[in-house]
Amino acid sequence: MTTGTDPALVPELLVRNLADSIAFWCDLCGFTIRYDRPDDGFAYITRGSAHVMLEQAGTGRNWITAPLDTPYGRGVNFQVAVSDVDSILSALRAAGDSLFMQPESKWYRVDDEEVGVRQFLVTDPDGYLIRFQSPLGRRPLTGEPPVR
Repeated sequence: MTTGTDPALVPELLVRNLADSIAFWCDLCGFTIRYDRPDDGFAYITRGSAHVMLEQAGTGRNWITAPLDTPYGRGVNFQVAVSDVDSILSALRAAGDSLFMQPESKWYRVDDEEVGVRQFLVTDPDGYLIRFQSPLGRRPLTGEPPVR
């Protein structure tokens, strides 16, 4: 169910409990349900241009290539750009969620400049690692760029 304005890539995450995942992603992290299919244990959620599908394992039609071991989210992290990370941080802290990585300001080299972000990492109820980041701007490289 896509239109010309939908992203070309939308991850679909298998979750143990759809209600718990919706509480985390929507209530704490500011996503909204675009549409859902409760009988299939499925919800399509968005926050700005970030789109994620959540599907409860064992409900509906799951495409599972190997046995699922918890945490489900090993080896992947999802970067979500937001205008300001503080409202999400406040909601997570008020709910007693611990962060995987505390907030930091980090500058990354991109071609001949650096792009700054304020970011933190948190895991959702199934162990998927989420990196929320807000922009700090751009600046010239502080040193010589590496030779390519």
